[in-house]
Amino acid sequence: MIELAAAFAVTGAASNAVGTAFQRKAASASSRGGLRLLAELVRRPFWVIGMCGVVGAALFQSLALVNGPLALVQPLFILELPFALLVAAPLMHRRLPRSGWWGVGGCVAGLAVLLVAAAPHGAADHAPLTRWIPALCLCLGGMATAVLLSGRDRPPARRAALLATASAAGNALTAALLKSATGTFADHGFTAFLRSWQTYGFALTGVAAVLLLENALQAGPLAAAQPALTIGDAVVSLTLGMTLFGERIRMGWWLVPELCGALLIVVGVVVLSRAVQHITVVPVAAEQRHAAA
Repeated sequence: MIELAAAFAVTGAASNAVGTAFQRKAASASSRGGLRLLAELVRRPFWVIGMCGVVGAALFQSLALVNGPLALVQPLFILELPFALLVAAPLMHRRLPRSGWWGVGGCVAGLAVLLVAAAPHGAADHAPLTRWIPALCLCLGGMATAVLLSGRDRPPARRAALLATASAAGNALTAALLKSATGTFADHGFTAFLRSWQTYGFALTGVAAVLLLENALQAGPLAAAQPALTIGDAVVSLTLGMTLFGERIRMGWWLVPELCGALLIVVGVVVLSRAVQHITVVPVAAEQRHAAA
């Protein structure tokens, strides 16, 4: 079922990218923060469309996690970065420069090399409480530290990156809890799913991750928030998959292509981030501006 899990994960990454782009468009027009920002955004159509993308991504993510290891599914969400930039450019009436396409190619090629070489396997759905306690403490502690470091006196790009990093840790923890909860649902039914503490855990961490994401998108540029979000999610998820669920990747000489793939991803992200800074404005006709108004 690995191929099915990969297909669901890629679809989820695309859906989440659409959600992020529309949420960014809605959040960029507000100067509020915290819960007041969320209260304002729920009345905006672009934010509602974005949330539909996020909900769709969660459904596809659940299907992917049921069929494959966390260490495979979550790294595939790196594809959210090129998807998000490709969606956000026309949405914001911008044109991605040619170097941006090289960045997209680097991300996709690097991810393919990394996952083919690593071949994550060992998709257990459950973990003992002795593993969950340190995982929860480290993830929640890291999220709190990133939030505390992202004070309003920080530069916008740094604030966006720190808040996005906290959101990434929340997303990874949500995915791990979701994998356990959906495994309970598949094995024991809906009643056991409702009795599982992981069900309520992924709901709470998911809400926290969304709130952190909204503030990250509002605090600074997408070029700062999106790389921290996608790469942080992949790294934390890979760690949780190996420590919580006993998932494994190939070692030995396979580490060479794995490192090459990871390096190619980082280069692609850097190229994309720089390309975003040189996006050109696409002229909008007067009648189109009038219709948009």
